[in-house]
Order: sequence, then structure tokens, then C-alpha cells
Amino acid sequence: MTDDLPVLRGLLASGAPLTWVFTGDSITHGLIHTRGARNYVDHLHELIRGDAGRVQDTVVNTAITGWRADLILGDFARRVTHWRPDVVTLMIGTNDCTTQWLDPVIEVTAFAASITEVVRRARDDGGIPVLQTPPTVDLHHAPDRARIGEFAQAVREVAAREGVILVDQHAAFTAFSEGTGPGNDDMAWGLLDDAFHPNAAGHALLALGWADALGFDAVSSPVRTDLAARVAVARHPQWPPA
Repeated sequence: MTDDLPVLRGLLASGAPLTWVFTGDSITHGLIHTRGARNYVDHLHELIRGDAGRVQDTVVNTAITGWRADLILGDFARRVTHWRPDVVTLMIGTNDCTTQWLDPVIEVTAFAASITEVVRRARDDGGIPVLQTPPTVDLHHAPDRARIGEFAQAVREVAAREGVILVDQHAAFTAFSEGTGPGNDDMAWGLLDDAFHPNAAGHALLALGWADALGFDAVSSPVRTDLAARVAVARHPQWPPA
């Protein structure tokens, strides 16, 4: 158990209204690649304010497509502080890790330093930080993001060092393909719309991972039932398409 998790559970038990801010890149932004379905923040909005009955809570999504950790730090007042959040969830790293589209390339140590600074600023603003590792990438079609595993590991290490709640989405996406058939090894085909953007089922898995890590797994929830069904169906995709 992390240092922050008991604090968060105490806040939830108090019944006080909370403001939840989710920020990051296009995965959290959640447009286009769900093909009109809800993204994971939308699902969590329904879980928190619907199934959990926390109707006075506020759920805000400030993620922007193409962004990186350093960009979020440069716009932290708007992305985070402005909303006076009680909980700040960050998923980042998919763009930071590219070796093709950035000059200079972002080193893992610099990325880790940025993540640590996000944690510090969130806490200075009175919020509880939550870190998510980025999902896996289809490296056959996005070889420039071959360092994604190193960046996910950096997020894990910052979370462990700083006592931050961690949602290991990278591990969940890695485990998803196990046993799904030849050619699917280490490739979460059923969860991706392209090389690195989750599809509707991928967003369902992201929402379930976040809910489990933050203690919403015990909620009697039609949302959770629906999300689990979406993931189960996606686990045996027909790939490549006929």
C-alpha cells in the first residue's frame, strides 16, 4: 500500500466532495480512436458520480493530444492548479519516448525528473497524485517508440520512490495478449485502434485498472460489469482483419 492510498480512502469515506483532474496526452484526451464510444475518463465519471453516488464530485479532463510531461509542467497552472484538484491523475510517456519526432530526444532520466516535479507540484497544491504507466505500443508500426517500456518503468520507479498511487496500465496491456493465440504475443491487438491509441475496449481496460487501484473495485457497479464484458469480448480478436 502506498502512502497516499490511505489518505485518499479517508477522503472518500468522509463523504466530502472531491475534484478529480485527469491530464496527459491523446490517450487521456480520448478522441477519435474510441470511434464514438466513451473514453476511460468518461467511464470513470460515470463510475464516480453515478455508481458510487458521489454526485457532488467534479471530474475534469485536461489532457491534450500530442503532449509530453515537460509541456504539462510548462502549463501546469491551467492543466492542474486552476481546478484546485483533490486528486491529480497523470498518464504520460507515449510521446516522450519517441526517438524520431523530437529534437533533442528526451532522455529517460529527464522524463523521470519531470514526473517527479508533477508529483511535487500536485502535492504543493493540496492534491493527491496518481501516476499511470502508458499502455504498450505496436512497435512493428511505431518503431520510434521502442523505449516505451523504459518510460513505463521510470513511472513505476518515481511512484515507488515518492509513495504515489500507481496504476500500471502498461503491465495490464502486456498481460492482455497472453494466451490469445499465435501471433498475438506481447501485442494487445484487441485493445488498440492503431499503433498506440487504445480503442473502446482499451479504454474499458484503462478504466478498470484505475478503478481497482483507487479502491472502486468494491462498488456494486453496472459500469464495471459493462467494462469487464467489453474487455472479455476484445480478448479474442480476429487479426489480421479479413
